[in-house]
Amino acid sequence: MLTVHGWKFRVYLMHEEVEFVLGHCEERMEAAIEHLEKELLHIRAGKASPAMLDGIQVEYYGSMTPLSQVSNVSTPDARSVAIQPWEKGLIPVIEKAIMSANLGFNPDNNGEIIRINIPVLTEERRKILVKQVHEEGETAKISTRTSRKEANDSLKKLQKEGLSEDLEKDAEAEVQKLTTAFGKKIEDLVEAKEKDIMTI
Repeated sequence: MLTVHGWKFRVYLMHEEVEFVLGHCEERMEAAIEHLEKELLHIRAGKASPAMLDGIQVEYYGSMTPLSQVSNVSTPDARSVAIQPWEKGLIPVIEKAIMSANLGFNPDNNGEIIRINIPVLTEERRKILVKQVHEEGETAKISTRTSRKEANDSLKKLQKEGLSEDLEKDAEAEVQKLTTAFGKKIEDLVEAKEKDIMTI
């Protein structure tokens, strides 16, 4: 039989477990937002941005290296990206990597700097990109809903192990609050990106 002290310790442990479940749930939802932000960066609106080339790696002294570590990537204006390699010999390597990435860019160089002109997006292309943005948003929402389900399952398990029904219900309400807050963040990110794409 549990002493009062033992019972208090058990309740304390249960509280710790609940905090752990909530913390883990929030971390997973944060990760979904971070992933979404990263994916949205790669969906290019009409404006030039160094982030468009974030995923590109080039072979540098035998190992694959991010483009930003072998060159200076800048946007001299809203319609072009300039890449200045640390070494001139990298120009053909960088051009090849950009072409292989299938981003729809045609790099051009003057022997010193590689330039990429960003074409104006057609109405049709904009619609395709907006659809892509919404798909990424939906993926993030599915991820947060999965985190919610896992957290609620863990809480139900804790209830079977002795967590009071009231505490379990309170914790579930907290999980729902997190889900709603992160759902709103996702919608805001999607909306801002859509606006960015549709702004000519």
